[in-house]
Amino acid sequence: MNILASLQRLTAIDYCLMAVLLVVFGIQIYYYSYHFASIIKYRKKRDNGIVPFVENLPPVSVIICAKNESENLRQFLPAILEQDYPCFEVIVVNDGSTDETSDLLQELSLTYPNLYRTFVPENANIRSTKKLGLTIGIKAAKFDVLLFTDADCKPASNKWIENMARNFTQSTEFVLGYGAYMHEKGFMSRLISFDTLFIGMQSLGYALNGHPYMGVGRNMAYRKETFVRMKGFSKSLGIQSGDDDLFVNNGANEYNTRVEISADSVTWSVPKSTYRSWFRQKERHLSTSSFYKADGLLRIGVEVASRGLFYALICAIAILSPWIFGAAAGLFLLMRYAVQLVVVNKIAKQFNERKFYFSLLMFDIILPLISLYIKMFSKKSIFKWK
Repeated sequence: MNILASLQRLTAIDYCLMAVLLVVFGIQIYYYSYHFASIIKYRKKRDNGIVPFVENLPPVSVIICAKNESENLRQFLPAILEQDYPCFEVIVVNDGSTDETSDLLQELSLTYPNLYRTFVPENANIRSTKKLGLTIGIKAAKFDVLLFTDADCKPASNKWIENMARNFTQSTEFVLGYGAYMHEKGFMSRLISFDTLFIGMQSLGYALNGHPYMGVGRNMAYRKETFVRMKGFSKSLGIQSGDDDLFVNNGANEYNTRVEISADSVTWSVPKSTYRSWFRQKERHLSTSSFYKADGLLRIGVEVASRGLFYALICAIAILSPWIFGAAAGLFLLMRYAVQLVVVNKIAKQFNERKFYFSLLMFDIILPLISLYIKMFSKKSIFKWK
């Protein structure tokens, strides 16, 4: 087909569509090459000895809330209790468990003198027993540096505590880590892995560029002094969840926050086994995002909006415009995909996550749609953490 003839058929609408596509393409490349790729750049700085770590490792209190988690505690808690670290304690808060949790903790305490047990009172009349449990654990902690994980989490190595604690320089109050989900067979497992990886790319990448906005309770740390100064979870008492992301959102900034990205610092959790339970988990997490500070919401929103608009414009131009603009739109799609492949899979390799190739585009499209569906049809109920 004659190129000149195709150009002559172009209308003002075609040019407008292409101009907007160029803008959103640039925005997307900016996010991947600046925000997300900062994780890759940070690893290079660390490997070159540019990132400072403390020489005298601080004593650490590891805090875990458990509600009917006897099987997970039996399987994963020893890996935490046996960490290669000079001085640490592990505090498990039993949140009204009706299984064998209490007996198991009693049994383990005979073997591990660094294990301490406490509990949430049965008659506690509070919306979030998880926050109450964490508060009880924090008050019981001997040490200023507090490291948090969940009962269904296993550290990637016996250097987990060390890798997280080495970041607590004098000015550091928050350390954000990566919490992965164990790999299983099937589409759902790959979907959860990509969702987790992308959320990690956002939260850690933004934090590295001076914009921390959330952390995950499976793998994060902060100071007891900070918790007391911020009056605990007082700013989110009316919300069922938010003990991790909202607390970080309220207190973290570019000067007091560091990120740990080593593979040894990753925690691995048991993933949800059904779409229904995973949707409920995402519903709970999304319910707190509207309470983020405006700059964090804007940063997240611009990425999601530009991504959706990018795909919509690709389709519109392919259908409505002459072939020459359709070919150009296809080229933009391929260029963005190439950047995605490099950035996403390099970060995935750092965390020993799965790599994504053909499924990357599919997950990139459907995950925002899933989140939109959940937000639109959420029952806005009171979420129980267990």
